Amino acid sequence: MKKIFILQFILALFVIVSCKKDYPIDKDGLLITNRADCYVSNFELLGADFQTVRTKAATIDTTAQTINVEVLYGTDLKNLYPQFSLVVDAILDPKIVGKVDFSDLSKPKEWTVVSGNRKVRKTYKVYLTVKQ
Repeated sequence: MKKIFILQFILALFVIVSCKKDYPIDKDGLLITNRADCYVSNFELLGADFQTVRTKAATIDTTAQTINVEVLYGTDLKNLYPQFSLVVDAILDPKIVGKVDFSDLSKPKEWTVVSGNRKVRKTYKVYLTVKQ
């Protein structure tokens, strides 16, 4: 009985040790993969009440790296929450940690999408217009 327990323990230890791999991680503790894809797949813009302020779906141009979004007339442009959906394993720089001021419509906001392997960087410009 004791031999079976020791054998099971050694087997379990072997499984644990053999499954452990040293995967690289970035400064935020996220796994660095070998994926080089780097693009925005969807964009949402929420108001202070966390409801959408878009009049229609944002237009994302992955070649020109632009996002055009039209918001409802009367939207508080100083208190908007942008939300990006990215390709698998990509990250956004800088991180969005709260509301963003979009009130200067002449100057687009910029975010950089960084690929899963952290080697490809593409800066997207977000252009906002207000529906009249």
